[in-house]
Amino acid sequence: MVLTALCTLRDGIKGGIDDVCEGQPAWKIVLVTAGGTVTLLALKNLLFQDESLYKRSKNSVFRLLRKVPAIRRKIETELEKINAMMLKEMNDNVENSEYIMQLPEKGWDQERILKETERYCSYGKCDWSAGYASGTVYNGSPELTELMTRVYEMSAWTNPLHPDVFPGIRKMEAEVVRMCCNMFNGGPESCGTMTTGGTESIVMACKAYRDYAVKVRHISKPEMVVPITAHAAFDKGAQLLNIRLRHVPVDPVSKKVDIRAMRSMITRNTCMLVGSTPHFPHGVIDPIEEISALGVRYGIPVHVDACLGGFLIPFMEEAGYPLPLFDFRLPGVCSVSCDTHKYGFAPKGSSVVLYKNKEYRHHQFFAEPNWPGGIYTTPTISGSRSGGIIAACWAAMMYYGRDGYISTTKAIIETARKIEQGCRDIPNITIVGKPDVSVVAISSDRFNIYTLSDGMGKKGWNLNALQFPPCIHIAVTVPHTKPGVAERFIKDVSDLAAELSQLPRTDSEGSAALYGMAQSLPDRSIVEDIACVYLDASYDTSYTKKPQDNGVKV
Repeated sequence: MVLTALCTLRDGIKGGIDDVCEGQPAWKIVLVTAGGTVTLLALKNLLFQDESLYKRSKNSVFRLLRKVPAIRRKIETELEKINAMMLKEMNDNVENSEYIMQLPEKGWDQERILKETERYCSYGKCDWSAGYASGTVYNGSPELTELMTRVYEMSAWTNPLHPDVFPGIRKMEAEVVRMCCNMFNGGPESCGTMTTGGTESIVMACKAYRDYAVKVRHISKPEMVVPITAHAAFDKGAQLLNIRLRHVPVDPVSKKVDIRAMRSMITRNTCMLVGSTPHFPHGVIDPIEEISALGVRYGIPVHVDACLGGFLIPFMEEAGYPLPLFDFRLPGVCSVSCDTHKYGFAPKGSSVVLYKNKEYRHHQFFAEPNWPGGIYTTPTISGSRSGGIIAACWAAMMYYGRDGYISTTKAIIETARKIEQGCRDIPNITIVGKPDVSVVAISSDRFNIYTLSDGMGKKGWNLNALQFPPCIHIAVTVPHTKPGVAERFIKDVSDLAAELSQLPRTDSEGSAALYGMAQSLPDRSIVEDIACVYLDASYDTSYTKKPQDNGVKV
């Protein structure tokens, strides 16, 4: 019956087309058909792009508005003010010392170089070793520093691009990867590579799944489905690799990714699903078991971003803080990114990306078989890499061992829980989400939280400012576990909160003004301009002569 109805419908459509075309010249039929096809394709391209039609229309309006002379001049004036503020801060942080602009005519002797290096390293007002910095330095142990320095000295000139020349470095890298695979309960087929940091680890996973989607699953336009709280490195990977990024909202209270929303965003083009353990803003672990189940159900690889918590969460159960499953024991989890240079206490510039099997890793690799310089292949983005960093990472992991990492994990989590509870007890301070690991984010409905952040800065603290919603956080590290540090943090927050609660709400200066303005701007391209101003200021070599300085600018 259904088949008969379909045949009748087909015949009716054919008859209608025949009636329309009857008596029409062939050229007209061809022209109308071609024109209609082109029009439909143009309409499809207009409606179905990475950005919605609404967002593209809004951005177009903002671009036009920025061309209005009065608006353009106002924006330029404000950006110049921000630039001047940032340059002043940058130069104040180096005591307005002049910059070296040219190579010295004659090379300096070692004594002078060491003296100048000591001076450069003394700049800065934040005493991270006393536990005043959020994240930033994750250990700082003098014994570990000396060990890694000696190991780096022995391997300073090595390069894993040449494993035949430096076979020991190749062995160290393979051992670091294998130890990390076992930390995350990978099977005998699990594998991975070292990278230069969490961003590269994430971008490499994006590259692997994009290529796997194109070559194996025959997806022409890969998409990845990522929580809005996932690290911005996924946005960078999407931009670099031309992958459509679909941001999933999170629960407004728990800050965990909304699984129902994630499921609704999955399409036949989805090449990877992502969860964080924990995510950077609020220290919350996404429901990896549920994301894994989605991956299994739809046949999509799941990537777990453990860059921040990678050397805490594998040891939390033994430290007395059990967690739900998050690793290769889950059938849908196909890869993990994990930073050895955070809670693994290795030097900056080392991380790992791990895979369930070699098939996924093969799609990460780069190979050019036709280069005149020889067959060229690399495991990651870099060609030459620092063998010294690999060796120092290996040394840090061997120095701590499993017992050492369990001990530091216990101390860090205990301190984070103490800070969380202490801040919950402070009037007009709220905890954002439910911290699962080492990050505690705080906000306030009574006053501008960025004003509190500025006040904490004046007390010596260096905290992370967050947005959407406005809040700040502290990432607890080994220096924070020293006696009295957590208590000092809670007291300083409490004192400032009490003071600010008695004052009118303000965001007139400092980060309160900057973040307040940035979050209120509907034209996000202006915020991008502000970010560029900041990066430009980081490389600026302008010199402001100190009053007592009679020197001249080089």
